[in-house]
Amino acid sequence: MQRMTGLLVGAVFGAVFVVVNARGPLDPVTANVLRAAACLAAAAVLAMWFRTARRERPAPAAPAARRGMFGAGYLAVVVAEAVLLFGGLRVLAALGRPEEGNVGWVAFVVGVHFVALAPIWKDWSIAVPGVALTLLGAGGLVLAATPAVAWVPIVSGVLSGVVLLAGSLTFGWRGLARPTT
Repeated sequence: MQRMTGLLVGAVFGAVFVVVNARGPLDPVTANVLRAAACLAAAAVLAMWFRTARRERPAPAAPAARRGMFGAGYLAVVVAEAVLLFGGLRVLAALGRPEEGNVGWVAFVVGVHFVALAPIWKDWSIAVPGVALTLLGAGGLVLAATPAVAWVPIVSGVLSGVVLLAGSLTFGWRGLARPTT
């Protein structure tokens, strides 16, 4: 159930990435279609979460078992992520970088966060979207220094959201397809 909860969190953040960043230079119809599709995808993951919860109905876990995913390693990654995220945004502002670059920075830091969590959680499947988000974030940071700066929210925001949603849908569906033991 913890894994499905993680997928749900990823889907929600993926939908937020798309909803917030689907805008010009995209035409309004395309932006609205992307927003609607992102919300539907997140709703599908939510439905999978409820189905998994109904199917598994676990017995109350011991406190040590509940901490499995959220121990000291997880806490260290989240603290580092917060420091890098907010510190980096301040550095970008101090350097006078275009505001669109912030989307690239956020995607970059979130991607690195997934890559850092993969060995802690011993789940290498989260490294795949992590690498993708890291690359999309880096690409957005590079674009922010060019005349194509208006495309940063699309590259680093919308595409990052699509990666998170696609991963959540894929791994959620695979989890449902597995027989319970």
